[in-house]
Amino acid sequence: MAFQLFLIFTGSGLGGLMRYALSGVVQNLWGPTFPVGTLVVNVSGCLGIGFLGALLTGPLVVREEYRIAMLIGVLGGYTTFSTFGRETLSLMSDGEWLLAGLNVLLSNALGLLAVWAGAALSARLYGAGAP
Repeated sequence: MAFQLFLIFTGSGLGGLMRYALSGVVQNLWGPTFPVGTLVVNVSGCLGIGFLGALLTGPLVVREEYRIAMLIGVLGGYTTFSTFGRETLSLMSDGEWLLAGLNVLLSNALGLLAVWAGAALSARLYGAGAP
């Protein structure tokens, strides 16, 4: 268990560095008008978790701790949006269309609301920039 936690920890750091690097390069090339760097990271993370999630549990079975290190560690550090995509696709594959739609709606709506609430709370408590 300690080894698995170490792999997740290490993978998360690597994923975070990858996100920072790719997002920065893409955003510098694109310019500040649209968050295309984040978009590229989120979409590529979804592609990665879809590919590796299928590969590492099917044709190329690897030990669970290494699969978890890749999917939760590296890709989780890279973008949690990929996990959201995979879980939503899983619900859809299971025929749970209502739950999949609810996951999309709640994740986006509550996520945006939480960002706004956090910024508003910070502004109220500490005079930080208003949301």
